[in-house]
Amino acid sequence: MDDETLALLVDLHKRQPRQGPGGAAETLRAIELAGLGKADGRLRIADIGCGTGAATLDLAKALDADIKAVDFLPAFLKVLEERARAEGVADRIETLAASMDDLPFAEAEFDVLWSEGAIYNIGFEAGIAAWRRFLKPGGVLVASEITWITAARPAAIEDYWNAAYPEIAPASAKIAHLEAAGYAPAGYFVLPEHCWLETYYGPLRAQLPAFIARHEGDAAAAEIAEGERTEIALYEANKAYYSYGVYVARLPG
Repeated sequence: MDDETLALLVDLHKRQPRQGPGGAAETLRAIELAGLGKADGRLRIADIGCGTGAATLDLAKALDADIKAVDFLPAFLKVLEERARAEGVADRIETLAASMDDLPFAEAEFDVLWSEGAIYNIGFEAGIAAWRRFLKPGGVLVASEITWITAARPAAIEDYWNAAYPEIAPASAKIAHLEAAGYAPAGYFVLPEHCWLETYYGPLRAQLPAFIARHEGDAAAAEIAEGERTEIALYEANKAYYSYGVYVARLPG
């Protein structure tokens, strides 16, 4: 991706409440599945690929925790910092501009690794393997990942997602990767439709006209907007076949 395209994507998505499908209720459900509300003592959490921090803020409000919020885009982290101050949780969150494939963490540094809608940037299998060493024994991984939710689907949508993200697979394959990487799977659920249409695609679609106006005459901006509209239309037509799965797994010990 060239610098111009990246700058345009940042301009579009930093204005979003979320950079991918999700929801506050679903973050709380994952917290419950992971048993984090019952933890003894203050938790150390790394939120990897946090974007502008929708999940980070939910974690900070729900848990007694120190959270390291990591994203490679400083512009996203700046928005997160502003939101954290406004919502009174800035003292629980430290931001870090870093790539998820080169994290400057110590061995067994965290009780929890959290990543909503972001692990695809490194790949699910590679990410869970690379990050494992940052978890304490008995620590928890929570990650959401694009997932086929039926055994069969139309060829057009399968071709689209296989080209966009070849690691898309059913939950059984993702759980097998977790087991192969040394985790014990502890929970799984599928994000419901409203996590796509109300909290992500709805706000995104609404701001596309303003995005085009800010970059009037820019062919790259027009192409990005058209790509977003295509992705939204594909989901609306094929939402029975795929979603994000939320995976909860624990390290033995």
